[in-house]
This record gives sequence, structure tokens and C-alpha cells, in this order.
Amino acid sequence: MGFEERKQKKYERVKKFIEKIKGIQKEAKAVLRKAQEEMKKYTDKKRREVDDYKVGDLVMLSTKDLKYQMVGRRTEKLIERFVGPYKVKKIVLSNAVELELSHTIKIHLVVNVSRIHKYVGQVEEQKKEQPAPVIIEGKEE
Repeated sequence: MGFEERKQKKYERVKKFIEKIKGIQKEAKAVLRKAQEEMKKYTDKKRREVDDYKVGDLVMLSTKDLKYQMVGRRTEKLIERFVGPYKVKKIVLSNAVELELSHTIKIHLVVNVSRIHKYVGQVEEQKKEQPAPVIIEGKEE
């Protein structure tokens, strides 16, 4: 056996190994692509179209991140899901808006659109009238 023949056998083994690795890579890429498509399909089912907000729109703010501020009000399951309405002050990004919040709410003014919903006013016949403030010893309560 000469030097050339041994060299050829080594190259054949290397070529077989390379082909085997390429086959494994091709198979792995196909499996990953299929898994990615399935994940996208299930994720897209949960997604919804983002509402277009304009400056001056009235929106309701989710209380999901405000629970620690509302602890003393009532039991947690009776807290309102949304508070407001608040005006949209500025559109920061397509998925973030700046709100005109009252000073009692201690959160950042810029919120994600997933935390707000457009305000829908009540029907004229269903409007709730705010009760007059109770005055005790000359002070409103």
C-alpha cells in the first residue's frame, strides 16, 4: 500500500462524514422550520389588530398594573378592570401612547396599547349621574 492509496482512503472517509453531517443539518433545518411555522400559527391566533389612536381620543386604562395603588379600595376581585377615560396626549410609537393621567395615578405617562381600550360612551338613556358630594361639618367627602 502506497502513500497515495492511504491518502485516498482518508479522503473517502472524510467525504462520507461530511455528507452525513450535511444530511443531519438539512434534516434539523427542516424540523426547526416546521416548529417555527407551528409556533407562528398558534401565536397569530392570539394576536389582534392594534387600534389606531389619535391625539385627543378618550381611552380606558387597564388596572392590571395599578393593583398595588388600589389595595385599600376594595377586595381585589371587585376592583374595576379599567379606569378612565383619559385623553391621548401624544402618539409615541405605533404601540405606545402618552396619556393625560391624573396626579393620583403614579405610573409612567407612556403606556403600551395593550393596556388601553377605546372609550365607548354610555347610551343617553343609561347615563349614570354622579351623586352630589356629601357635606359633613362644612367639608365635602
